[in-house]
Amino acid sequence: MSGAVIGRDCNLGQNCFVASGVQLGDRVKIQNNVSLYAGTVVEDEVFLGPSCVLTNVTNPRAQVDRRSLYEPTLLRRGCSVGANATIVCGVTLGRYSFVGAGAVVSRSVPDYALVVGVPGRVVGYVSRHGHRLHFVGGHATCPESGLRYVDETSGVRCLDLHEDAPLPEHLARGERAHDDWKPGAITERGEGEA
Repeated sequence: MSGAVIGRDCNLGQNCFVASGVQLGDRVKIQNNVSLYAGTVVEDEVFLGPSCVLTNVTNPRAQVDRRSLYEPTLLRRGCSVGANATIVCGVTLGRYSFVGAGAVVSRSVPDYALVVGVPGRVVGYVSRHGHRLHFVGGHATCPESGLRYVDETSGVRCLDLHEDAPLPEHLARGERAHDDWKPGAITERGEGEA
């Protein structure tokens, strides 16, 4: 729709709607059947799963015109929203956070948070590659990328890349399935992962 800002190299699936006033960053991927309404800002490299829902009014009523009262929703760089999840307006999804399929998020979530359930709750943290981070002494390493993370009072952050930096090209292509990276998984080479 006119008035929307869509960044470079975005990929929108079938039956997607982007309303006037929405801002999409670069390299955003939106799967089928997703509608983005006014008040939504989506930063670079965000993934929106099929049929996820983002609302823009907390108390909608057909009889009351609240078009001037749309509540902002901010999806920070690199976050992912699973299929059929609902993001209630007025929240911020932190950088690289991950919302599981079907979750309902009604509160802001921090960077790298893994959110599941109804209502959505933070159950841990994930790396930029979407792997659960297991902190020992406040530090964790992504099994796929080898990037190191720290859990501090200010939140989780990556030690090896600036939070706004894109992944280096050699880390931007997945080579093995998610389950192959789990502890104890047997790889094609017959090796167990640490």
